[in-house]
Amino acid sequence: MVAPLNQTPPVYTVSELTRRIKTIIEQEFPLVWIAGELSNLSRPTSGHHYFTLKDTAAQISAVVFKGQAQRLKFRLENGLSVVGLGRVSVYEPRGTYQVIFEHLDPKGVGALQLAYDQLKKTLASEGLFDDIYKKKMPLLPRKVHIITSPTGAVVHDTIQIIQRRFPNMPITVIPALVQGDKAEGEIIRALAILNRQEDAEVGILARGGGSLEDLHPFNSEPVARAIFASEVPIISAVGHETDVTIADFVADMRAPTPSAAAEIVVPEKHLLEQRCHTVTLRLARQMAAEISYHRNVLGRLSGRLRDPRRQIQEMRLKLDDIEHRLHRTWHYYIEKRHVALKQLRTRLNRIPLRSRIDLSKQKLEQLEYKLKITINKLTNDFENQHHELKLRLVTLNPLNVLERGFSITRTVPAGQVVKSARQVRVNEQVEIQLSAGTLFCRVEGKQEHG
Repeated sequence: MVAPLNQTPPVYTVSELTRRIKTIIEQEFPLVWIAGELSNLSRPTSGHHYFTLKDTAAQISAVVFKGQAQRLKFRLENGLSVVGLGRVSVYEPRGTYQVIFEHLDPKGVGALQLAYDQLKKTLASEGLFDDIYKKKMPLLPRKVHIITSPTGAVVHDTIQIIQRRFPNMPITVIPALVQGDKAEGEIIRALAILNRQEDAEVGILARGGGSLEDLHPFNSEPVARAIFASEVPIISAVGHETDVTIADFVADMRAPTPSAAAEIVVPEKHLLEQRCHTVTLRLARQMAAEISYHRNVLGRLSGRLRDPRRQIQEMRLKLDDIEHRLHRTWHYYIEKRHVALKQLRTRLNRIPLRSRIDLSKQKLEQLEYKLKITINKLTNDFENQHHELKLRLVTLNPLNVLERGFSITRTVPAGQVVKSARQVRVNEQVEIQLSAGTLFCRVEGKQEHG
């Protein structure tokens, strides 16, 4: 609308203009269905989900508040195509507009199926489906625990099959809702109760078939993690044979139906009895064969074994013989030594003791005389050598040379003996040693020869 030429156009403040735009837009688009691709997804601590919804030509800001986000059956992701119902709103402080979604569905695939695929991918990447974490089932449990609805046909069929296969097998039913909004929490609570039972060796998580929405509690992340954390082995028996849930992947074993789970968890009693009878007969035959074999071996060894009493008697005879030979040898040795001693005594008596003493004394005197002569000779030789050496020392004594008028000249202060005039300089002081005293002189001049 254009103002007349004679009128002044209205002037809006920013707040007034933004408020008017907000009113027009929100009245024009109170609720609108809009489709697009998610990008720039943000999940702050408030719990709200902020993102951009775009197509090939344009984009618009959008938000899903915490309450609506918690009711979504799938997880928002960048690149996901969605169709949603929302209202267009203007955020006045910034002057921007956005779509506030009340409901969202994935485009081209159901929300529950998308949530199933997303959770399966996440848990698989974390290793919750890996075989290394699967616990081994007991061959024959002491008691079977069943987690299911206590009023459905599943529990009656499962109990009937277990009792038919093993009539006196104890069974405990842990009741839990298996469908609806409260089913997820009750299944987790039942798993916790199972793990507190001291006699729990295996648990069957069972329910009948149904739609994907009916089986949603068994496709939830909390139930999957509770199954994985269970210390008691879990058999997942959910739905019909064609139904596959997240619980089937996480459980230690999957049964196609609850009836199949009952057949897996307990063997047929009469077959076990037949097997035990067969094993008992086989064991008895093996034991009889072993006993017969060892009896034959014992018989052969007994025939080769001599009577211990006869062996003891023979050893006693042998011991007596050795003792007799020892006495005889000992007496012969003593007698031989006695004869030799008598012979020595006879020879000793034949030589007079006095004559032997005199002979020894003569030999001792001769040796004493020879020793004196040798000592005297050595003493004279040493004295002659000493005198000769003394004379040589006197001859070589330098003091005797000085007494004949010679002297020894030394440098001062080094004290070196002067043998040549080249060793001293004019005016240098020297020391001259005489036979009686020492002179300290200064060189007035020198004459060198040679």
